[in-house]
Amino acid sequence: MNKKKVKTKKNNIVNFPSKLNSGDREVEAIVFAAAEPLDIETIETKVSKKINVLKTLEKLQNEYSTRGINLICISKKWSFRTSDNLSNLMSKEKNVEKKLSRAAIETLAIIVYHQPVTRAEIEEIRGVAFGTNTLEILMELNWVKPHGRKEVPGKPIQYATTDNFLSHFSLQKLSDLPTVDELGSAGLIDSSSIDDSIFGTGKFYKEKQVEKKENIYENIDEMLSGTLNKDED
Repeated sequence: MNKKKVKTKKNNIVNFPSKLNSGDREVEAIVFAAAEPLDIETIETKVSKKINVLKTLEKLQNEYSTRGINLICISKKWSFRTSDNLSNLMSKEKNVEKKLSRAAIETLAIIVYHQPVTRAEIEEIRGVAFGTNTLEILMELNWVKPHGRKEVPGKPIQYATTDNFLSHFSLQKLSDLPTVDELGSAGLIDSSSIDDSIFGTGKFYKEKQVEKKENIYENIDEMLSGTLNKDED
């Protein structure tokens, strides 16, 4: 009569190694509790009796090879690590807010109101040279981008704001930015000591000029009809 093999159902309880002796358990506990990877010499000074630590570590490494936690050796130092194929479960995305430096804020303001503008022009307006990473930070945020080269000797790179800058600050166009008078009224600057012409010599200023021209031509019919009436008199 053939004997049938009876399959036993496995439960959800984690079964730790059952073949570990007291020396194995000591090494396991020492490595597990360590704040940093340990070499064999350090482990040997902590166990209560003389054992073959390397052999024990290799035994534990084999026992943990199929678990969520693996015992690994890097540069002759041992530590427990999350299994490589489970490392994605341990990762967590977190948004970290970073404040812009004063130099970055001033540089951004100058580019906004004077674009397109070169690095040398930015430094001239600020009156001081800035670090090499200031522009890089603004470009990394995608608020500033290179905008062609200026037609002067050396042809330096010019910088301008991006559409992402407008989107971030909820602006439809650059001319939605406050003017010198508006900033002065808000008490943010002393408008009496600032020349309006230097507060935006690039695209921003051009947009303002276009608006002024449009306002002039809106009343051209009235102006012409008024002149004709005077001639008739």
